[in-house]
Amino acid sequence: MDKFIPDIYQKSVFDINYDSLKSRGIKCLLFDLDNTIAPLNIPVPDKEIKELFSHLQIKGFKLIIISNALKSRVEPFKEKLNVDSSFKAHKPSSKKYKKIMEIYDYKITEIACIGDQIFTDIYGANKMGFTSILVNPISNKDYPWTYMLRFLEKKLFKNLDKKGLFKVGEYYD
Repeated sequence: MDKFIPDIYQKSVFDINYDSLKSRGIKCLLFDLDNTIAPLNIPVPDKEIKELFSHLQIKGFKLIIISNALKSRVEPFKEKLNVDSSFKAHKPSSKKYKKIMEIYDYKITEIACIGDQIFTDIYGANKMGFTSILVNPISNKDYPWTYMLRFLEKKLFKNLDKKGLFKVGEYYD
């Protein structure tokens, strides 16, 4: 069950304490795309995300979008946000995470993953030993295959809540 519990849980990417992450030695932030930094129906990043990413880059973070989406979905965000990306990541598979570590020479303790899904983003990050950060989905609209994961996620959340391990809406750093 521990592999499904995020290290940090916040309402959105705008509520994360990035200074705290920096003080913990985090140097690289891996952001999920869909329903983490943009709803599915938005083809390019909005002004607020652009400002956040610019602010984080000024703070010295390496920002990478890691998404299970196709290149055509990820590329406009990569270009407009001036970040690197990994598309068709097949999260929670560790293959792309390991490739990122190899390319950028980061240690496990220097990477945090931010996403809206337990079974892809959080489980993948926790399997690797990265700092995992769960945020609420921006929108209720999901890809068809994600609806099944959301159904299973709700069951997991109920189980974790019964055990006193995690409660939706109770945010923590």
